[in-house]
Amino acid sequence: MDDKTEQLRDIFMDVSDEETVTEQQAKPRGSLAEDEGADREQLREVVGTLRERESFATDFETETYVRIVRGFYSDEGDDDVAAALSVAAEDVFRARMDLHLVRKDDLDAVDACAVRDRREESDGAIAEALDVDAAAVRRARRVVAAEDAARAANHRYRTQFEEILTDAALSTAYAGGVHEDGLDEAAEDIETNVSF
Repeated sequence: MDDKTEQLRDIFMDVSDEETVTEQQAKPRGSLAEDEGADREQLREVVGTLRERESFATDFETETYVRIVRGFYSDEGDDDVAAALSVAAEDVFRARMDLHLVRKDDLDAVDACAVRDRREESDGAIAEALDVDAAAVRRARRVVAAEDAARAANHRYRTQFEEILTDAALSTAYAGGVHEDGLDEAAEDIETNVSF
């Protein structure tokens, strides 16, 4: 209990006949941010639909994919998400590609158009022609395949992920200030000269 609270308690005890001071605490009614469970279930449904319709290179539990989606939209790197899940960062990258979640910097090392144009060539041939590492070409092929799959699905899944997580973020932001009544600023300049 801080000093102000103690002072108020003492004042209350002096002016009232009560022996104890008890404040009931309850959840405010009408909260927009009821539970993270609702958006988790929606994310699970989208992931489930995507798994049914597309072939995945990874085989994680649905909750792991949901965590990868959340990490992607929270701007967490693959290494951070991998550490949180106790899996390899490369597996998180592959799962992200399964989920059509491509970052702008995923193709920084290799020109995507060149990889698309040389699709029929081996990784080694493309690496030699582009003067890059063969591992970078393999990674670029996965990114290009994910972009193509997302385009074929009209970016439906990524749009659904964004809608779910945007709605959750908005409800949390609006519900966070539900207890504020706006009177703090109005009462800021009021002078009080009260003595008990």
